[in-house]
Amino acid sequence: MADFALQQKILFRHCDPAGIVFYPRYFEMMNDTVEALFEDALNWPFEDMHRDSGVPTAAINVEFQAPSRLGDLLEFGLTLEKLGRTSLSLRTVATAGPETRLTATQTLVCIDQSGRPKPWPDPVRNKILSLMEGRL
Repeated sequence: MADFALQQKILFRHCDPAGIVFYPRYFEMMNDTVEALFEDALNWPFEDMHRDSGVPTAAINVEFQAPSRLGDLLEFGLTLEKLGRTSLSLRTVATAGPETRLTATQTLVCIDQSGRPKPWPDPVRNKILSLMEGRL
């Protein structure tokens, strides 16, 4: 079960001329889901975070299982897999109804203004741990 989910309707802007999602658009949708996680569940919206921090993706691996088409409603489910001192490993599964469209693993790193890794702020770390413990 996902720790956080966001629905995304496939719009014309997401699609190539054949009417299927152009694969880089999935990365934008995954980032939208991460951004919503930080705002809605972790109470650290990007507009506040980016004053002195950031959470860039250090690694990502995606497997595409089936195409998505204009008008499809996808659910991007995030599972928080591993919390490190400065990193967070996520698993994303995008589904349309019972069909999996993509599965991704991703590592985010909390950084300071100079781009160097820094420990997660205690309130954010505690909320991440709370989400992870809620599924155990």
